[in-house]
Amino acid sequence: MRDFISINFKIWRQFNDESKGIYKEFRLEKVSVEVSLLEALDQLNEQLITKNIRPITFDHDCREGICGSCGFLINGQPHGPNKGTTTCQLYMRNFKDNALIVLEPWRAESFPIIQDLLVNRNTLDKLIIAGGYFPIETGNAPDANLIPISSEKAFSSFETATCIGCGACVAGCKNASSSLFVAAKLAHLGQLPQGINEKKERSIKMRKQMLIEGFGQCSNNLECEAVCPKEISADWISWMNKI
Repeated sequence: MRDFISINFKIWRQFNDESKGIYKEFRLEKVSVEVSLLEALDQLNEQLITKNIRPITFDHDCREGICGSCGFLINGQPHGPNKGTTTCQLYMRNFKDNALIVLEPWRAESFPIIQDLLVNRNTLDKLIIAGGYFPIETGNAPDANLIPISSEKAFSSFETATCIGCGACVAGCKNASSSLFVAAKLAHLGQLPQGINEKKERSIKMRKQMLIEGFGQCSNNLECEAVCPKEISADWISWMNKI
C-alpha cells in the first residue's frame, strides 16, 4: 500500500486582476496520501518560502466542506474529480504517483482574480442582498415552531439550504450562470410559510441582479448540478423559472 507519492503541479500564477497570468510548474516529493490537496499546497508553500519565492495564494477556512471558501479548478474540474466533494475534502490518495495536477482559479467574468487561485466572489453576496429579507412576524422561537410544516417541505427546504456558496456552479457553467445558486437561495425559504408570500418578488430582484453582476443565462447543460459539492439538483432552476 502506498504511504507517500510525488506530485507534479502546474499552477496558475497571477499577481492581480490587472496583471498577466502564467502557469508555473512545481514538484513536491514524499507527499502523504492521507493529507488533503490543500495540505499538500501548504507543504509546497513552505518549500517556496524557504526559497524566497512568493507562496501560492488560495482561499480556505473550515477545511471541513461546509464554509464554501475553498474552490478552484483541478485538472479542469471545479473541486476536482470526486462527486459531492469540496476542494478541502479531496485527498492525495485520489492521485497516482508522479501525477500531473493542474490548478487554476474559477474562470468567470463575475469572479475577478485577486491573486493566483483566489477570486473575488462578492457578487454572490450581492445577489442575496438584492433579494432582501422576509418581514413576516413569527414571534420568538416557540411561536415560530408552532407553524405547521410538513416533513416533506422541511426536508426539501433543508436540501437547498445546504448550498455553501462556493461558486462551483458558476465556474462549471459555460455561460458562467449563477442560476443554481439563486434557485437554491430562493427555494430555501421560498417553500416555507415565512417566505412564500415574497418568493416571486425576490426571484425577480435576484435574477435582475444576476444580469447586472455579469452572470450569464442558464446553459441547460447541467454542469452546475454535476460539480456542486452538495449535489443540489438543477431541477430547482426549473422551480425558480415557474415562480
